[in-house]
Amino acid sequence: MDKEKASFKVGQPSDQVLVITLPRDHGDDALQIAADMANSEPVRHVVVDFSFAQVMTSGMLSQLMVLERQLDACDRKLVLCSVPDSVMRLFRCVGLWGLFRFAEDRQAAMDSLGAVCARGS
Repeated sequence: MDKEKASFKVGQPSDQVLVITLPRDHGDDALQIAADMANSEPVRHVVVDFSFAQVMTSGMLSQLMVLERQLDACDRKLVLCSVPDSVMRLFRCVGLWGLFRFAEDRQAAMDSLGAVCARGS
């Protein structure tokens, strides 16, 4: 489990959804990889799992905003799940609460994309 906390993971539970599990500290690299993968064909919806994340850097916040714009331009969704309270407070403080979609956990994130994926968008 410590190894899981030390590095990020990329998963693809379906051909339409990419899941990025952020590491404990500094998920900048993971988010850059997510952006690169999201732009490759086929363009997928992205779930960013904060289960292990302890911090949110300005770089991560910036990359999330870029990723949101990239996906929105392709009619795809970004869902953030398992976001710790400290990071959630940051989203509220900087006024970005409404920019992102949030889900309680990974299953809820996948469920929220279920109807979107079924429509093929």
